[in-house]
Amino acid sequence: MRKTTTLALIATGLIALGCGSGAADKASSSSGDEAGANAGSSTSDKGDAKTDEKPATAKIGQPARDGKFEFTVKSSKCGVAKVGSAPLDQRAQGQFCLVTINVKNIGKEAQMFDGSSQKAYAADGTEYSADSGAAIYANKNAETFLNDVNPGNQVSGVVVFDIPKNVKLTKLELHDSMFSGGVDVALS
Repeated sequence: MRKTTTLALIATGLIALGCGSGAADKASSSSGDEAGANAGSSTSDKGDAKTDEKPATAKIGQPARDGKFEFTVKSSKCGVAKVGSAPLDQRAQGQFCLVTINVKNIGKEAQMFDGSSQKAYAADGTEYSADSGAAIYANKNAETFLNDVNPGNQVSGVVVFDIPKNVKLTKLELHDSMFSGGVDVALS
């Protein structure tokens, strides 16, 4: 009885190790596939050390890739006091920065674009989150709120950041999902 239990535990452990190594192989190959889709990324025969590096920072009007999305920031406008029109409007706590972005799915399956996964930064490194509530008022068709984008398709919309009046944004960090590494786009 004791030998049978011990053998069963050993067999279960070996099966678990086998399943785990397959998952690790798949994870490393899929992260390599995504890294290859990022502009400016490279891999080498010596390992994946370079795949963790972020590509060069893009500028307004230049495409930048993260995962399954290619982002192109079209414009950025700060100093906006409110979005929407009365009675359906929202006032900024400080000032709204409206960032118009084109998002294209460059992957092979649908990917959800979530405006709330995007981040903005000031020159001192302070991070600002997107304001999803204000984005609903700023977008006529809710393009930046949990929108599934099929392969090859693209959407354009406004991502809204509510920042203090005396702050100037210097860059965006755009993500294809809340868990992706992101890609930087300079705003100045």
